[in-house]
Formats: sequence, C-alpha cells, structure tokens
Amino acid sequence: MRVIFLPTFWTIVLDCIMWTAFYFSIAFLCTRIPMEYLAKDRWLFRTRPWEQQGEIYHRLFGVRYWKKKLPSGGKIFGGFDMRSIASYEVPYLERWIIETRRSELCHWILILPSVLFFLWNPPEVGWGMIVYAILFNLPMIITQRHNRPRLQALLESVRSGAIPAGQPAKAPADAAETAVQAGRRSQ
Repeated sequence: MRVIFLPTFWTIVLDCIMWTAFYFSIAFLCTRIPMEYLAKDRWLFRTRPWEQQGEIYHRLFGVRYWKKKLPSGGKIFGGFDMRSIASYEVPYLERWIIETRRSELCHWILILPSVLFFLWNPPEVGWGMIVYAILFNLPMIITQRHNRPRLQALLESVRSGAIPAGQPAKAPADAAETAVQAGRRSQ
C-alpha cells in the first residue's frame, strides 16, 4: 500500500538509493554471521534428494556455463574469495562450504526488502521490484545450491584419501565432478 507520494524522478532516485542501501547493509551484516552458525547443515542449506547433488541446476539452468560470470561479492567486506578453489586442504574446503551457506542466506534475505517498495511506488512497480529481487538473486542461490553438494563430495574424497589434500592438480570443476561421480558409485 503506497503511503509516500513523490514525483516520478524522485521515486526512481529513492528506489536506487534504497536498493543500494539494502544490498550493502545486508551484505555487510551477512559477513558478520558467525562461522559456527553456518558450519551446521541447517534445514535451509540441506541438499534435497530432488536436487540430485546439485546436478539438477545444471540440467535445468546450465549453471556451469554462466556461474563464473557472476560477481563475487564476498571480498567486498573482507570476506572469502569464492572465484576458484585454491586448495584441497580440509579446513579450506570446510570454510568454502560455510561460505556457500553464507552467500545463499544473504541472497535469500536480499529478496525480502522488495516488498517495502510498495510504500512509495505504484503497485505495478512494487510487483516489478519483487520480480527484480528474485531474478537478481536467484542465479546466486542456484549457484550455491549447485556448488555445495559438489564441494561436500570433494571434501569427503579428500578426507578419505581418494583425492590427495593440497593444491588442486585438476581444474576445480573436474575434481568436484570426480568426487560426485565417486560418491554415486559408492551408493
């Protein structure tokens, strides 16, 4: 329900300011979530059977083709760089999995403020803001839900000795795929 009425120009300015403020403040707050909270495999972050270890996201959306083109915002506030796997050491892979949870949670939260835009926009623009928020954040959520089970399989392969710990010998996607395939054969 619209309660603030501004000229169109100032409404657009307010929209831009508010999205910027929401994105930076929520992203900053998400970097402050304790790792201990994100280390647990909570309900939101669990891989569901229908996700097929994240493979469903590649089959439906071709995530492997475009995920490297997405911005990595974790480094903005001193967070974790998720552009490529730098090590197969267990603590590093555990941290990477934690950061996929942080990123996913942050992008779910970033959708929520879209409903506030109804306060100063006409209803059709308010609905447009909801669509924008979903379309902008969904690729990042899909990427984290695709990557996490693959990273978990990689971590288990490193822990079991099937893949040696240390620096990656193969491209990260290849090693993760090898770990996912090995996990499927053992089931």
